[in-house]
Amino acid sequence: MKPIYYFFISSTVVLMGCNPQNKSSENQKAETEVSQKIITFADFKKIKGVDNVQEVPFQLFTKLDSVRFFVSPNKTAAHLKIAYNKLDNYYGFEEFDDFYSIHYSINNTISNSIEAFVLKSEFTASFDLTLKGLDLYEIRSSTLKDSQDFKNKSFSKYGTITEVSEQEFKTASAHQIDEALVKNPQVKLKDNNWIYTENSKETVITQHENVSTEDGTLSNEYIGQSPSLHLEVFKENPVETTDVYYSFYNVKPTAGFSLFTGGYPHILPSKNWISYIGSNNDVGSNFDISTYVEQSHTQENLLYVNFTNFKIGDETKAFWADDETFYAEIYPTNSASSNGKKQKAAFIKIKLKADLFRMKKKYPNPYSNWPN
Repeated sequence: MKPIYYFFISSTVVLMGCNPQNKSSENQKAETEVSQKIITFADFKKIKGVDNVQEVPFQLFTKLDSVRFFVSPNKTAAHLKIAYNKLDNYYGFEEFDDFYSIHYSINNTISNSIEAFVLKSEFTASFDLTLKGLDLYEIRSSTLKDSQDFKNKSFSKYGTITEVSEQEFKTASAHQIDEALVKNPQVKLKDNNWIYTENSKETVITQHENVSTEDGTLSNEYIGQSPSLHLEVFKENPVETTDVYYSFYNVKPTAGFSLFTGGYPHILPSKNWISYIGSNNDVGSNFDISTYVEQSHTQENLLYVNFTNFKIGDETKAFWADDETFYAEIYPTNSASSNGKKQKAAFIKIKLKADLFRMKKKYPNPYSNWPN
């Protein structure tokens, strides 16, 4: 029986070696190895680099340690694996089924740029960014009343901040307690100046900044009156900067500039609070609350926070639901619309600590001088 046993094994080996399926597998393996040959940046198409970010259709972002650059939008195409560098910019120009085409500057040298194709599975386009994985509590700096704080990097010192659904946002907005700004019929535009008229007496509201418009040079854009503060509110957009802010004028007895906010004002009449939330031109967004002092026409700072991981959507949609709860529409910091695709809006709820602005009185201890 032994010779027969060995002959069977030997035959089996010979038959397996002649199996045409094995030859096919080997050929496919060889072809794959050829297509995945070692390449360098020199194998990619050279292009003119991006010198104006405003002309880029969209940007791409990744959380991977390394990414792959393909020479064509095909998964079997030759590709180069490179380490992700947070200082690199991935400028997207076209979208394919599984790929984005990008313009990439090697070592951030614009004159040394290439076109490459990256997998959608390894990147997220600016219009698809969400709050997932972001720390909403992260702040760069803050000020509580007159105390500046550059060390604390979390909003938890002042309250909570959470993402909420659009439905909760809409439901809460139906019960907002902000004061509505209303147009004062006594404030009208005349000869390129805003004029306040009372008892046939006209008072020019002195311009704070010049603004070029289709109608000429105006002092500012009239928004409306705060009935509780008795102030007229204007939107100002300086010609030479991208800053937009809102100025408040007291028109009795003479029109004078009182104060301003860095974003659309949300006023709480019961507390004389003037607050705003707006995108910061440098990092993230600003949340600011101050108290209006009517006697001196000034404002006292209560809280300022610079959040780092999100920008503000429509400022006018933000609102106070109660004296401690504030809602706003936001977007991830790098989010942007592109190619007809809208950026993904999100909604947050900021809940201040109940005793945040209360003065803590220190009562003397009558027994402090007693001997132990």
